[in-house]
Amino acid sequence: MASLDKKLGSILVKEKKVDVEDMSRLLKKSNSEKTPLSEIIVKDGVLTSNELLGLIAAHANLPPVSLQKIHIKDEVRDKIPEDVARQCKVVPIEIIGDYLTIAVANPFDILKLDDIRIITGCELRPVVALEGQIEVTLQNVFKTDSAAMDDILDGFDDTDIDTIEKKDDDDDLDLAAGSDGASPVVKIVNKMILDAVNQGVSDIHIEPFEKKLLIRYRKDGTLMEVMTPPKRMQNSIASRIKIMSKLDIAEKRKPQDGKIQMKMGNKAIDFRVSTLPTVWGEKVVLRILDSSNLTLNLETLGFEDKCMEDFKWGISKPYGMILVTGPTGSGKSTTLYSGIHHIHKPDVNIVTVEDPVEYTLDGVNQVPVNPVQGLTFASALRSILRQDPDIILLGEIRDKETIEIAVKAALTGHLVFSTLHTNDAPSTVIRMVDMGLDPFMVASSVNVICAQRLAKRLCEGCRTPMDVPKKRLHDLGAKEEDFEDTEIKIYQANDKGCSRCSKGYKGRFALLETLKFTERVKRLIIEEATVMDLKAAAMDEGMVTLRRAGLLNAMRGNTSVEEILRVTMADG
Repeated sequence: MASLDKKLGSILVKEKKVDVEDMSRLLKKSNSEKTPLSEIIVKDGVLTSNELLGLIAAHANLPPVSLQKIHIKDEVRDKIPEDVARQCKVVPIEIIGDYLTIAVANPFDILKLDDIRIITGCELRPVVALEGQIEVTLQNVFKTDSAAMDDILDGFDDTDIDTIEKKDDDDDLDLAAGSDGASPVVKIVNKMILDAVNQGVSDIHIEPFEKKLLIRYRKDGTLMEVMTPPKRMQNSIASRIKIMSKLDIAEKRKPQDGKIQMKMGNKAIDFRVSTLPTVWGEKVVLRILDSSNLTLNLETLGFEDKCMEDFKWGISKPYGMILVTGPTGSGKSTTLYSGIHHIHKPDVNIVTVEDPVEYTLDGVNQVPVNPVQGLTFASALRSILRQDPDIILLGEIRDKETIEIAVKAALTGHLVFSTLHTNDAPSTVIRMVDMGLDPFMVASSVNVICAQRLAKRLCEGCRTPMDVPKKRLHDLGAKEEDFEDTEIKIYQANDKGCSRCSKGYKGRFALLETLKFTERVKRLIIEEATVMDLKAAAMDEGMVTLRRAGLLNAMRGNTSVEEILRVTMADG
């Protein structure tokens, strides 16, 4: 704490405890031995520890305290994150209501005290303690954490990972960020992120509970526990991630959203950050957006031939709408991006509206939604239509206003890609009508509706054969022609897994159901036919349902029947 040493030196000279020459010698000794000046003063016999403490307290006009006889309760200690306490040389002593008593080594640093007030949300009552006593006290109160951290970080090297900083006009002091690269919090956050990227994880969940802090990764759609840092570190970890993503570290009562870009080796990876207040603290989720893993080749998505044919037919039209439906995390964005990439040409103007922009596409104009500034999907779409677009991608259709503008755009010479949250392709038609569209408008504007799911792929190294009767496959939705000229190989997952997989599965692939708007389908929509009638007509014209697409993959050994039953609707 160089600023404290300088202030302390001037106090001692002013009080005539030492002359300028002796103080210069003491400061040089402090620097060479990398020892606080306060310890050098006591060690050299200039002042006793009590005399020095009394002198600092008198000049700061604050009461002195000896930390040797003070017992600090866990709930008080946890008010200040460990890395902040160590960096600022402060010890929380007692809390009464909204008032927190803290022992400080440098009572003259008003800015750091203000930062601690923001982080804790408490009014501060500072008292003065010697720097050496504070360091010993911090070592004792956080010793359990240090041991746990040593176990977690054993052998970890984070020299190849760094945050890409975007310069702002107002660069605040990054207290909780742990600007010291050796900070345990910085290291654990770096390790958590690096491990997740190396393992191909899609999301990182940091979850506070009553007596523990849990970190889980979502891989291939399944959450798995990976580490449990000390509970008292949850505020430090949340604060570190908040500062990395330019969020307000003092705001703990409202959800916040942000973004991080990190450099790992030779590639930059984006992370979407979301915080959410819970009973036991803030939950933080990081969505990993690794564009190096984004494959924009339709042929590699693994769709059935009929589905691929319908999808390509829809996107090859000069105008109309292509809708991809399904739950969150079912790969809809990847399918839309792949479709855009497939038809992208230098003479075509493509504009997207997304919330947020997950991956940047070369040669495509991408607009991020910003509701705070009044830029919603609907308002952005209106502006885009004045930008002479050929192809428009809407990240999501959420309301009547947006879908009405999108349909008008599709009817006036634009090719429109978008998503909706529905269970299957035929029910999407009813959903559009329920949102206020005339059935004739739906039939006239849409080219193809796709329903999508992601299914886990069996590990070829440990999958085990199983026998499933042909009748059972028929009952589940397989057609008679599915058994022709095909050697049926059905496997199940090995629950124990192997070194190459997680519980018998490794990776995922897409299942697609396509409803092509043929003349017969359009007529049924205009006649306001039921979902079942639409589905029957589409299947009669060759539509491959999600269930059947899944069963075909199970019969080829790509996945298990159990997995297909999990991800598809019961009525197939």
